[in-house]
Amino acid sequence: MKTLKVALLGCGNVGSEVARILLADAPVLADRAGANLELSGIAVRNLETKRDAQIPTALFTTDAPALVDGADIVIELLGGLEPAGELIARALSNGASVITGNKALLAARGAELNALAIKHGAQLRYEAAVAGAIPILRPISDSLSGDRITKIMGIVNGTTNFILDAMDTTGAAFDDVLAQAQALGYAEADPTADVEGHDAAAKATILASLAFHTDFDLADVHCEGITKITAADVTAAKDAGMVIKLLAIAERSADGIGVRVHPTLLRRNHPLAAVHGAFNAVFVEAENAGELMFYGAGAGGAPTASAVMGDTVAVARRVVSGGPLPAVAAQQPNTALSFEQITTSYAIGLRVSDESGVLAAIAAIFAANSVSIEALRQSGSDSVDGGSAMLRIVTHRSTESALAATVAAVASLDAVQEVTSVLRVEGN
Repeated sequence: MKTLKVALLGCGNVGSEVARILLADAPVLADRAGANLELSGIAVRNLETKRDAQIPTALFTTDAPALVDGADIVIELLGGLEPAGELIARALSNGASVITGNKALLAARGAELNALAIKHGAQLRYEAAVAGAIPILRPISDSLSGDRITKIMGIVNGTTNFILDAMDTTGAAFDDVLAQAQALGYAEADPTADVEGHDAAAKATILASLAFHTDFDLADVHCEGITKITAADVTAAKDAGMVIKLLAIAERSADGIGVRVHPTLLRRNHPLAAVHGAFNAVFVEAENAGELMFYGAGAGGAPTASAVMGDTVAVARRVVSGGPLPAVAAQQPNTALSFEQITTSYAIGLRVSDESGVLAAIAAIFAANSVSIEALRQSGSDSVDGGSAMLRIVTHRSTESALAATVAAVASLDAVQEVTSVLRVEGN
C-alpha cells in the first residue's frame, strides 16, 4: 500500500485532535484512503510548550518550510494570514495538496490559492473553515452543483449564537452573558472577532464564493456585530414572536449578489430560530432542491478535526487514484451588490410623543420613500416620562438605501423622541 507523508502545521486545540486521529486511527484511515497516512511531523512555534503526552515529541519541529517540502499532504491549522499563507503557497507550488481551516486567509486570498492549486495540479480543501463539523462546503460545491442556489443564511459563529440565545432565554443583558460565555470558554478574552461579526464575515465570503461561483472578498461583505443588541430588543422580539440571530446572508437577485452579516429578526417557526447554544446551522434555498438545513457543532477540537480528516481522506483517495483533478466550475460574472442596493425589511422601534397626528406624519414619510408598512404595534402611553408611547413598525421589503432614508427622516420629526432600535427581518 502506498504511503503518503502528512505534514501538520500547528498543534493547538484542533491540531492536537488531528494528530491524535492520524496516530490512533491509522489502520482505519488507510483502509478508507487506500494509502497509509504517515504523520511525518508537526510544525510548532515553540518546542518547549506543554502538549498532549500521547503525541511523540520526536514529531515536533520548528522548521515548517522543510516539513512542507517533504510532504505529500499538508494540513494547515496555524490560523492567521502569515506564515500560513506563505506555507500553503509553498506546498501548492510543490504539488502537495493542502487542507486548511483558515477562514481569514481564505477570505483574503482564496481565489489566488485556488488558482495556484489548479496551476500545480494540487488540491486545496477547506471544509473546516466554515461551521466546524457540519458538511456544508462539499454539498454546496458538489451535491448542489446541478442546481441554482438563490440564498444562504447561516448561523456560523457559535459564540454569538450562545450569547443571543442566552439573552433570549434568560432576559440577561449582553455584557453579563458575554462574561458567562468567556467563563465557559465559548468566547475569547478578546471577543472582538466574534461579537463584531468579523469571523462570520470571513465565512460568508467563502460560502458566497462557492455558492455563486464568483470570487468575493471581505470588502464585498457588509458587517455588523451584536454589541448594540439590548435586553429590551430581545424582549420586544419575543413579544412579536421573533428571535434575534447573527446571520451570514448571501442572496442572489436580478441585479447581482448581496453578501452581509448582521443581527436579524427571525420568526420563531423558522428552522434557524431553533438553533440554540453554541451550535451552528446553514439554511440553503435552491431553485430545484428547495429549502435545505445543515446543523451541528460549529467549533471545538474534535468536531473541527472531523471536517479536517474528511478532507484529508478525500485528498488521499484522489492522490492514490491519480488521473486529472475534478473539474472546477467556471467563475461567473456576477455583480457584488453594495449594501445600499440590497433588498431587505426593517423592524423599527420608536419612542414618540403620545399625541394626535404622529402616526399620520410617520406614515407620510414611509409613503414618500416608497416603503410599505407591513405591521404596526403601539404600546400604551407612559405618563411618567411625559406622555410617550412605543411604536414597533415592520416594513415590507425594500432597498437598504430607501429604508435607511426613511428611518433618518422619521428620526428628524419633533414628535419622535428616540429611534430605539433598527433590526433587519428575514424569513417568511
